Amino acid sequence: MNERSTKPYLIRAIHEWACDSGMTPYLSVKVDENTRVPMEHVKNGEIVLNLSYDATHKLTIGPDLIQFSARFGGVSRECSIPLAAVQGIFARENGQGLFFPEESPVQLTAPAGALPPASAPEGPEDPKPDAPAPAGRPRLQVVK
Repeated sequence: MNERSTKPYLIRAIHEWACDSGMTPYLSVKVDENTRVPMEHVKNGEIVLNLSYDATHKLTIGPDLIQFSARFGGVSRECSIPLAAVQGIFARENGQGLFFPEESPVQLTAPAGALPPASAPEGPEDPKPDAPAPAGRPRLQVVK
């Protein structure tokens, strides 16, 4: 059985919580070739969008895609965001919400025994240490 992702349910829950609390839900998105948003508002490959009911029209948070129309500079635009591109959803007023780990691309795996076994590395192991992991919590930036 194919297990359903919890991501769309969590996004809907935080969105509902923020709206019910009188706060503004913001969606952080990593823009790629499958993301349809106004590219003139994308900075460093990312965009933060207001998902409040006042800012969106026909908002749909589906199992694979978030779709809505919104006004950008007075012009109505259709937006389509794959759930894999969503980095997080949070309330603008207090920053509370959820951020998701970066999803790796889907990799196909071969059946057991289809690939030759990996050979042991020859010579000394690489003495260089791994790159340090980013420290601290992710920072949010107010977007006006």
